[in-house]
Amino acid sequence: MKTISISIPTYNEENNVLPLYDALHEQLMALKDRYNYEIVFIDNKSTDSTREKILLLCAKDPCVKAIFNRRNFGHGNSSFYGTLQTTGDCTICYSADFQDPPELLPRMIEAWEQGHKIVCMVKTQSDENKAARAVRTLYYRMLRRLSNSTEIIEHFTGFGLYDKSALDVARILDDPNPFTRGMTAEWGFDMIEIPYTQATRRTGKSGNNFFSLYDVAMQGITAHTKTGPRLATLLGVIMAGASAVAALVCLILKLATGAAFSMGHAALAAGMFFMGGVQLFFLGIIGEYILDVRRRSTKNPLVFEERRVNFEEEVTKE
Repeated sequence: MKTISISIPTYNEENNVLPLYDALHEQLMALKDRYNYEIVFIDNKSTDSTREKILLLCAKDPCVKAIFNRRNFGHGNSSFYGTLQTTGDCTICYSADFQDPPELLPRMIEAWEQGHKIVCMVKTQSDENKAARAVRTLYYRMLRRLSNSTEIIEHFTGFGLYDKSALDVARILDDPNPFTRGMTAEWGFDMIEIPYTQATRRTGKSGNNFFSLYDVAMQGITAHTKTGPRLATLLGVIMAGASAVAALVCLILKLATGAAFSMGHAALAAGMFFMGGVQLFFLGIIGEYILDVRRRSTKNPLVFEERRVNFEEEVTKE
C-alpha cells in the first residue's frame, strides 16, 4: 500500500494546528483503504503554544511526526527541509494557515495516479490585497521572461504534490539556498497545473513582511537569471560609448567655435545623480549575486534541529 506524506511548516499557528489536522485527517480517512499516511510538522521556533499542540497530536496519532528547529530559519528553508524528511511515495506541501484548501487533497492524488510527478496548485483567484497580487503577477512574469528556465509557473507558491522520485533529486542536489518554485521547473519531471482559489488566513498573523518577501524575490532572480550582471555590463558599455561620443562632440564644438560648449550646471548635476543611481542599483544587484554565491559555497544546513518526535530514531540535540 502506498504512503501519502504531508509536510506542514509552522510558526505561531496555535489556533490552526489542531483544526488543520482534523481537516486533513478527514480527507485521509476517506482514502484509508488505498493509502497509508504520515503528517510531518516542522516548527520554526514558535513562541506560542504551537509546539504543545503538535506534541498532543504526536501522542494521539503515531502517524504524526514533528521536527522542532533550534531557531527561526525562515519559511523557505524550514518548509523545504521538512519536505525532504518525509518518507512517503509522494509528499503534499500544505501551509498551516488554511490558505491551502484541505479538500483539494484527493484531486492532487488523482492527478498523481494519472502519472504526473509534480502537481502544481496555481492560485488563479485570491482574497489577498489586489495591489499585492498585482505586484506578484508582475514579478512572476518578469522572472519567467528573464529566467534560464522558461517553465516557471505564475502564482505557484509551492503548494502541491511531489513524487518521491522528484524529492530524491532534490536530496541529491542538496541546495543550501532553495527556490522551490524555480527548482521544480528545472527538474524536468512531468507537471500538471491545477487552478484553485486561495482563501484568506483563518486565524493569526502572517510571519511574512517586506524584508522576507524581498529576500524570496531576490532569491528567485539570483538563482534563475543571468540578467542583472549582463545588463550592468551592457549598460556600462553603452554609457562609456555615449560619454566618448559626447566628449568628441564637445571637442569639435570647441574647435569650431573657439569656446567651451556647456549644457548647464543643472543638466550636469542631473546627469551625475542619474549615473550615481544607476551605479548603486547595479552594485546592489551584483551584491545579491555575491550573497547567493556565498550561501552556496558555505553549504550551511537548511536548519538545525532541536528535537524529533515519532520518527524511527527520535533525536534531541543539546
